[in-house]
Amino acid sequence: MAGATVTVEEVRKAQRASGPATVLAIGTATPANCVYQADYPDYYFRVTKSDHLTDLKEKFKRMCEYHRHHHLSWIASIHPHRITPALAATILAATTPMQHAGDLWGVCVRAS
Repeated sequence: MAGATVTVEEVRKAQRASGPATVLAIGTATPANCVYQADYPDYYFRVTKSDHLTDLKEKFKRMCEYHRHHHLSWIASIHPHRITPALAATILAATTPMQHAGDLWGVCVRAS
């Protein structure tokens, strides 16, 4: 077989992307357990078999529009030294309705 010798580096270079497309491809993968925020209320009510509670579902949709309520307690647990009285009040105000809704439905809903 007469042919040109190909180095390993040339093969790797031919198999890899370079440029802006490489960076864009990094953010396109979605994990299997990812639920979009807009779809979460429908998913949650379907899983908990609570579709008949339409008034609570609408309220839950409004709560999910403010995505901070989910992340605040998580951040506070990692960085307890950053909690100010205003942040503590925000966390309490955001998580209390969720806990009350869980008690109504008989499921455990905790933000921490």
